[in-house]
Amino acid sequence: MVKLIALYKTPDNTAEFDKHYHEIHTPLVKKMPGLRRLELAKITGSVIGEPSHYLMCEMYFDSKDALDAALGSPEGRAAGKDLMGFAAKFVTLFYADVVE
Repeated sequence: MVKLIALYKTPDNTAEFDKHYHEIHTPLVKKMPGLRRLELAKITGSVIGEPSHYLMCEMYFDSKDALDAALGSPEGRAAGKDLMGFAAKFVTLFYADVVE
């Protein structure tokens, strides 16, 4: 299993960001083929100092090939286009193998 992780720094307007994220972006992401699970976590603290991130999204897929297919699908491209439109300057994306 592999997961795509999106880490978001605190946006200028958190209320506007949250509204767009939950009402527009998340429904687009949920349409991506092969998506097994989506987990959202609001960052509420840090062990040392103030947290540098606001939100984390983890999207689980069966394999890297399944992730690549999802990202290349019309649904994945729509989610990516939306992401770049509202959060390009706030988001870092990476993927990782899930180690159990």
